Amino acid sequence: MNLTPTPLADRWIPFGGQSPIIPVFKAFHPLNTEIEEVINTQTFPVEFAKNKHIASPLKRNKYIFLILKGAVHGFIKAESKKITTWIAVEQELAGTISNLWHGGESEEYIETIEPVLAIAIPHEMSLYLYEHFPVANYVGRKMTELYYQGASERAFIARLPTAKLRYSRFLISYGHLLERVPLKYIASFLGMRLETLSRIRSEMVTQSKTSKSAFQLAT
Repeated sequence: MNLTPTPLADRWIPFGGQSPIIPVFKAFHPLNTEIEEVINTQTFPVEFAKNKHIASPLKRNKYIFLILKGAVHGFIKAESKKITTWIAVEQELAGTISNLWHGGESEEYIETIEPVLAIAIPHEMSLYLYEHFPVANYVGRKMTELYYQGASERAFIARLPTAKLRYSRFLISYGHLLERVPLKYIASFLGMRLETLSRIRSEMVTQSKTSKSAFQLAT
């Protein structure tokens, strides 16, 4: 993937004059002007069309992306089948973690579900900030905590023993994705066939209507 930054003088005009990464970092800790200058210089906006690969095993992933608009999913391939491992939308980070800090290969793909506007964050910039600014390590740790919490929840869902339990937990943790992400990706994420997910959803709607009717009769 070859990403070409826009000229620095024009880069952040549509974003209020600064990289959207800066307020994200500032949410965890104040930044000095030198850190902000590095971020403004090294990060850049990028757009991807629908159903395009942001990352793949074909080459080293050099960026992590802050999604400003759109949705993506990470997946691996098992024979000819795509298995969705995570889904991300606005104000979330998207990147292949297995080769985040080294030059090794990753089996993971990242693909857009919708057209995406994102900010590309070079791994080399992150390493530079970690090495030169102690506050960057604090910000990185807090962001890693959030990623770990998300990974833990995904692992919890994957280990639930029935399809219905996995879907019920999905509604609690990721219900905001239901109306915008195609069901085929949700079914894959939950480790079930699309037909199974459709059946579970239909059964839950019927149960909800039955319960509502019973309540109305009782009152």
